Amino acid sequence: MRISANFDGGNIQVVNLDNKDDIQLAIRPDAGGEFYQWFNFRFEGEVGNHYTLNIINAGTASYTKGWEDYQAVASYDRQHWFRIPTHYQDGKLSINLELDCDAIQIAYFAPYSYERHLDLLSSAQLHLDVNLEHLGLTLDGRDITLMKVGNGDPSKRNIWITARQHPGETMAEWLVEGLVNRLLDNDCPTAKALLDKANFYIVPNMNPDGSVRGHLRTNAIGVNLNREWQTPSLEKSPEVYHVVNKMQQTGVDLFYDVHGDEGLPYVFLAGCEGVPAYSDKLAQLQADFSQALTLASADFQTQFGYDKDEPGQANLTVASNWVAQTFECLSNTLEMPFKDNNNLADPFVGWSPERSIYLGEASLIAMLAVVDKLR
Repeated sequence: MRISANFDGGNIQVVNLDNKDDIQLAIRPDAGGEFYQWFNFRFEGEVGNHYTLNIINAGTASYTKGWEDYQAVASYDRQHWFRIPTHYQDGKLSINLELDCDAIQIAYFAPYSYERHLDLLSSAQLHLDVNLEHLGLTLDGRDITLMKVGNGDPSKRNIWITARQHPGETMAEWLVEGLVNRLLDNDCPTAKALLDKANFYIVPNMNPDGSVRGHLRTNAIGVNLNREWQTPSLEKSPEVYHVVNKMQQTGVDLFYDVHGDEGLPYVFLAGCEGVPAYSDKLAQLQADFSQALTLASADFQTQFGYDKDEPGQANLTVASNWVAQTFECLSNTLEMPFKDNNNLADPFVGWSPERSIYLGEASLIAMLAVVDKLR
């Protein structure tokens, strides 16, 4: 038996490999030690053998409710991901495995590698409507790249999309991949209509350092970027600092911040009802956007989600709240599950990269439904 996590986005520590029925593992915390839940590793063994892999520190992970009814994902070819039997009991997450090939990759959710991120940027720039802008560097020296889609006409609406502030929420970049590919599809009438009316500013990965390091929630020095929007700094949160500066140059008419939720098995929006600037106009835009997304995607629902903030009580360090307050615009956090989507359950794959991609495509339909009302 052999276990490795020495690759992009890898995370696991081997505690004991002596017994194939009790392989003991531990998740490595993010920098700073406050958060951990993401795991991603390669296991090698003998074809046909049964193995039990126990993550022994799961009971003190960041979101233990995330383990309830959760099944780990696995892949033999690192392209097609499926769920494998997993259960949580007495503070231990146990993964049961029968090998069909010599090696398998096991992860918290289907990884979205830094190389795939670079491929997405590079392929998009071949489109005539796309320009890539270097905004700055992360603390580890990686590029913070903005994808601009459109001609920059100031009379058009400005739509901003960000993803993976929390790097372990890889479904967010899968969604952006689907959204970008559909937006750049010359045969798509929805994309054509949107680009006639709006400029898009897209940051597919807000946290490349955390992504490569195998973090769940933070950047290279353990900072949660989605609590930095009110006072970002080059010292702690350059990723947010540079994006905020660019937003102030362009303005924002619609903001879509894409995330994943560990505990809730649903797709839902978290709006900005609690910001002081919230108005009847924003409330109507929120209702129209939600209604359109409900029609565009059967995966989306409005019954389950987070509690709404009381008026004036929103946390303005959070991206969607800060943007809504600063630009008085429609602003949402989109959440997808790490588990299955209980609306349309699929026991074999659960929530998946493919479902995330389809939701990204559907998001454009909801944006088109409100784009004329944004100003």
